[in-house]
Amino acid sequence: MKKRALCALLGTVMAAALLAGCGSKKAETEAAKTTEAEKTTEAEKTTEAEKTTEATEAKATEAEAAVDANATEKTTTAEEGRLVVGFDAEYPPYGYMDDNGEYTGFDLELAQAVCDIEGWELVKTPIDWDSKDMELNSGSIDCIWNGFTLDGREDDYTWSVPYVDNSQVIVTSEAAGINGLTDLAGKTVGVQAASAALTLLEDEEGQKALADTFGTLQQFADYNSAFVELQAGSIDAIAMDVGVAQYQIKSREGFKILDETLNSEQYAIGFKKGNEALRDIVDADLMTLVENGTFAELAEKYELADMVCLTADGNAAAEAAAEADTEAAAEADTEAAAEANTEAADTEAADTEAAEAVAVAEA
Repeated sequence: MKKRALCALLGTVMAAALLAGCGSKKAETEAAKTTEAEKTTEAEKTTEAEKTTEATEAKATEAEAAVDANATEKTTTAEEGRLVVGFDAEYPPYGYMDDNGEYTGFDLELAQAVCDIEGWELVKTPIDWDSKDMELNSGSIDCIWNGFTLDGREDDYTWSVPYVDNSQVIVTSEAAGINGLTDLAGKTVGVQAASAALTLLEDEEGQKALADTFGTLQQFADYNSAFVELQAGSIDAIAMDVGVAQYQIKSREGFKILDETLNSEQYAIGFKKGNEALRDIVDADLMTLVENGTFAELAEKYELADMVCLTADGNAAAEAAAEADTEAAAEADTEAAAEANTEAADTEAADTEAAEAVAVAEA
């Protein structure tokens, strides 16, 4: 009886163990299935997220490409048949408002003549001279065309062919007792902000040494304001472009331009850096205006005939200079290549000698 009970007990235990084992395997299988499902779900989510990211990046790339394309289009030619010229509205005779309230001047009439050739509308846009770079780089204007000095800014813009020889001079009262640059020591000298004259007077290689002798170098937003102060006696002299100085004192008595100049320079049209396409169109049109006499007529009209430097052979001279630069660069490249070949040959000879020395030593 006891044996039967014991056997029955053992049977029950074994059955329970068997059931437990089966349950465990089943649980493991279910767990494995769940884990696999989770992995699959996570993989799908990751793949979907990657696809979404790739799609977003693709759209961003397309948008950037569109912006670049628009920017390229904007810097190749005047948009929609319009040339937007930025200029200082108080810079006669190059750009100013006449008695009829119209913007005119030598540079603006030149710009109009170019637009007439191309069939463009000229948009005259007065700008704060101190903000000219922001206006140009933002695309608000197509170029800066207004007695714009090339010298010292060669790498900042894409430039047209130079068309006016200019110099920076000193204007003062005839009664001030100032007859030379050395007489400016201790004096208050006015200058336009962000102008070529200011740059020259702040440049160590320019006229900073002279400016250091001044009592004060006072900046003005425009030269009209500076002349008001000069007439009032608040300042002693003004540093400015000779063409503007001549125009200003023509309508005022009691002022003079010193014989000593601060420097010599040239005017050109400044385009946004890299905008060779628009520059080339305008350059070609300027040469057309020289050849048909329009350029000379405008120079006479604004009393600048003795200052203009663009002539019918100016384009040929520019091409010759460019060709000379190309030949010089090619010659320099050839010399560099020859030098490199010589060095390589010397190195090879040295290696050969070293190898022969090793062979002899081993022998």
